[in-house]
Amino acid sequence: MEFTAATADQIAAIRVNAGIAELAADPRFAAASPDLVEAIVEGIGQFAAGEFAPLNRIGDREGAKLANGEVSLPDGFAAAYRAFVEQGWNSIAGPQAHGGQGLPFTLATCVIENLGTANMAFALLPLLTVGAIEALGHHGSSAQQARYLPRLVSGEWSGTMNLTEPQAGSDVGALRTTATPITAGEHAGKYTIKGTKIFITWGEHDLAANIIHLVLARTPGAPAGSRGISLFVVPKHHVAADGSLSGPNDLRCVSLEHKLGIMASPTCVMSFGDNDACIGELVGHENEGLKAMFTMMNSARINVGNQGVQIAQRALQQAQHFARERIQSARAGSPDKAPVAIVEHPDVRRMLLRMRALTEAARALLYYTAGVVDRGALGISGAQTRADCLVPLIKAWGTDVGCEVASLGVQIHGGMGFIEETGAAQHYRDARIAPIYEGTNGIQAADLVTRKLGYEQGAVLTSLLREAAQDTADFPALSSLADDCVAIAEWMTESASLDDRLAGSVPFCTMCAVAVAGWQLVRQARAAEADGGPPAAAKPVVARYFAEQVAAETRGLKAAATAGADLLYALDAEALAG
Repeated sequence: MEFTAATADQIAAIRVNAGIAELAADPRFAAASPDLVEAIVEGIGQFAAGEFAPLNRIGDREGAKLANGEVSLPDGFAAAYRAFVEQGWNSIAGPQAHGGQGLPFTLATCVIENLGTANMAFALLPLLTVGAIEALGHHGSSAQQARYLPRLVSGEWSGTMNLTEPQAGSDVGALRTTATPITAGEHAGKYTIKGTKIFITWGEHDLAANIIHLVLARTPGAPAGSRGISLFVVPKHHVAADGSLSGPNDLRCVSLEHKLGIMASPTCVMSFGDNDACIGELVGHENEGLKAMFTMMNSARINVGNQGVQIAQRALQQAQHFARERIQSARAGSPDKAPVAIVEHPDVRRMLLRMRALTEAARALLYYTAGVVDRGALGISGAQTRADCLVPLIKAWGTDVGCEVASLGVQIHGGMGFIEETGAAQHYRDARIAPIYEGTNGIQAADLVTRKLGYEQGAVLTSLLREAAQDTADFPALSSLADDCVAIAEWMTESASLDDRLAGSVPFCTMCAVAVAGWQLVRQARAAEADGGPPAAAKPVVARYFAEQVAAETRGLKAAATAGADLLYALDAEALAG
């Protein structure tokens, strides 16, 4: 079926949850007028439907191909990416000093949402470039920024993140890639990079003129573990002082991973320095690479939560279409025994309403997070720490929503959902990576209960949850869920051991995310009722379902969040996993 952007719901989320009018009141974001916002949202929706969406099934069937060290994409990808660059979509929130439009991150979030809903695998290409822009913009030298940012901002060049190594997995501190200082010759002051990185998204491809790899490596004598990691910019093609390309660097794609989904996204094993001639430049200071990389990763984590919204929206849209068109069985209890569209059956309605409530609540949380990030960029007091607390919520719960909604989409299709030709299975396969990369959802939850819960002795997180509880008093299950979260946060801060906090981290993270997302969905419902029109009828029903059913069932996670770690260690490792 054809893809249609969720334009109206996106505009509502941008207005209500991100608070775009308040952002535009600041001189920095003054260009984000209502007319421009609507033009961007409508324009990117049309572009995504016309250019990215038609390639989604082709990309899934044919995938990326590696031959002679070069990765190619199916016909149509190069033209679509060229149109994306030429129309300026990559530059929406880029720094104006380097050719960007300087608009709020909130609007860039909408661009990524539409591209990814149309074609999740393809949209990973600009998503990673955004992260590279963030890292170099915050930590690169002025010379590096001048050399790399203009073409990254435009999208003419793409960016990657190179963390993972075969022996290290999520333990970045265990990496072995080396960076040796060069003391003489044309590259004096730079480093030779040597090592292997795995799971590098869009690490090699034929769509951009250059690929700018950000690579974590160790310098000689660096401290062990994560304290001894440095960040380097390693271009696929060397860049001369005038910005021209001056020959290939010593790096290559060794192989492409054979994956469950996102087939059109080349997931590469990258080898640096096979001939001891891979040249990189230090970004920032030695041994501070992880700090620089986390700048990139925070952006990426929000955008991965965005992917959960994307795949949920696509699966919902397809399930709605199928439920209207599929005729099967009479409505139970109806005197008319003629078969009806399955959308008339109670259980199909239950699944559709759940899919819609989860999708729209996740979108509300996404744009609320984006708006808080923008406030942090404006220097508004308390915004940055609140944004930091929201990142694990949108990344973890947003991607869990993507998986659940895609699974329900398969279920609504029945047996046809298990057949590849319908396309429902692709959404399910594509969705499953999002809870894993950019820090697994377990890592997000651990981050919440260790680092983020520690902000101001828990006050940053609990003030967010108390605000949600107070503003949803007319939805008792939702308000009570937020109160439960406050109580758990206080228990974790005051009484629980580290093991106890980690044991309950995933259910606690889910509870917090549902509480905040439900609050933001209720805000949308109130705004819809005030504005009138079709959303005034639909949105309150969606919000009520979320509050009365999703939030109510989520309260049941309190037992797991506060159970502690003792039961998890009641069996030794051999008995548990033997």
